[in-house]
Amino acid sequence: MTKASATRHAILEKAFEIIYTKGYQTASIDEIIATTKVTKGAFYYHFKTKDEMGLAIINEIVKPTMQNAFIKPLKDAKNPIKEIYDMTKALLLDNPFLKLEYGCPVGNLTQEMTPWNIDFGKALSELILEWQQTMENCIKSGKANGTVRKNVNPQQVAYFIMSSYWGIRNFGKAYNNADCYHAYLKELKIYLNNLA
Repeated sequence: MTKASATRHAILEKAFEIIYTKGYQTASIDEIIATTKVTKGAFYYHFKTKDEMGLAIINEIVKPTMQNAFIKPLKDAKNPIKEIYDMTKALLLDNPFLKLEYGCPVGNLTQEMTPWNIDFGKALSELILEWQQTMENCIKSGKANGTVRKNVNPQQVAYFIMSSYWGIRNFGKAYNNADCYHAYLKELKIYLNNLA
């Protein structure tokens, strides 16, 4: 990694932390510059605008994390019921990138940015769609190998699990307590077992 690309990545990582904790619109370029300890010239060398930086955060920080934590566990899944549950449990309880008190970064950005920024909406919907399609394919594989009932609708299951995951992230953020995660996981396990 060159010095310039290392600086760019450091800016994105620090900017992500600020945006994740405070929200995109509240985070200022001056605060990001002060936190990363780069000059204003260096910042604008890498990003012409705050939105250009925001899109880079989605594509270069959030996307790789989603692919490792949300997509990879479901690719080539042999037992979707177990692997969807294990993935969700790991996301809620074991993932150091995702903080209880700040919720889901993709969910936060979707709520904050998609109503008024088309580019953010497009980048975020691509991420979400990739997770949805991976989950649907996982359920289809389960139907094919007999671990999921034949009459289960993969799209309905993906919508239900994804929306419930984002919902419980909001409960965790609001209560700042993981008790709701444990209650949710118990119910999720019952739901998933009923798909067999």
